[in-house]
Amino acid sequence: MKKSKYLLILFSTFILFNTCETDFNINADWKDITIVYGLLNQNDSVHYIKITKAFLGEGNALVMAQNPDYSNYGTSLEVRMEEWTNEVYNKTFILDTTTITNKEPGTFYYPNQIVYKFNDILNEDCEYKLIIKNILTNKIITSNTNLVHNFSIEQPYYNPVNPLIGFTSTLPMTVKWNSAKNGRRYQLLIRFHYTEINNYTSDSTELYVDWLIGTEKSSKLDGGEKMSTEIVGEGFFEILQDEIPLNSDVTRKAGMVDFIFTVAGDDLNTYMEVNEPSNSIVQERPEYTNINNGIGIFSCRYEVIRSFYLNANSREELKNGEHTCNLGFD
Repeated sequence: MKKSKYLLILFSTFILFNTCETDFNINADWKDITIVYGLLNQNDSVHYIKITKAFLGEGNALVMAQNPDYSNYGTSLEVRMEEWTNEVYNKTFILDTTTITNKEPGTFYYPNQIVYKFNDILNEDCEYKLIIKNILTNKIITSNTNLVHNFSIEQPYYNPVNPLIGFTSTLPMTVKWNSAKNGRRYQLLIRFHYTEINNYTSDSTELYVDWLIGTEKSSKLDGGEKMSTEIVGEGFFEILQDEIPLNSDVTRKAGMVDFIFTVAGDDLNTYMEVNEPSNSIVQERPEYTNINNGIGIFSCRYEVIRSFYLNANSREELKNGEHTCNLGFD
């Protein structure tokens, strides 16, 4: 774990000092800086690591950012990941390049992105060591992470036979869980699924609304810590009123309500804290990285989802309540 400052994209320019008639190029000598982003989750069967490099060149940096040749290593990297249990080596995963096509428009090239991937099942009791070798320079870049373990949710109570949830109580709903081993930051998001049915064509569309409740942080990493947050039920109907447009041409049907708990490992939490908006007048702050001989973040995350049906009172409120009576739910 270390803190470093790097300038990832250097703008090439010249400053003319007329008094001495000397040109100065503010570009420093080029240095190979490897940038790594990867989050492991044992719920996934396919795992991706993004590996790029900082670039330096003459010209418009925004134009160069749109060219993948400036950022990618091509075939010059060997990437592997080792699995260890209590400092005992288990096995090695070899990562191959693949192209994904879902990057949204932005400063850097899109939609195609080259990433490194491997397919396998990960063990929450193991440590994973990432090893990157540049075969042209023999430079070695490393990092390691544990995994966030599974954890228990005490409230809302989940009945697998008839899972119901309600938001009509005047008292706040308390959500309770026990912290996970290796988990630091916990985010709760409530996702309401619904179906829109066109009244003229009978075509249906599956949609959802997200209600971000907030973030809690554990004080320890060994798990079992009692954690909780509160939800005001009326807020559920208010967010639906804000996010679902009025449309007399459709009828809407309520679907499942997902309680999505997303947990970040300790290094990922630190990385997020460093990059959170600051209220300080001090603009400069260190960048966090846990990549040895490079920069970026290699850490872990975990997700637990509990899915419920709305109970009868909440369905009635959805249909006829003051916030949602005009949204066309039947």
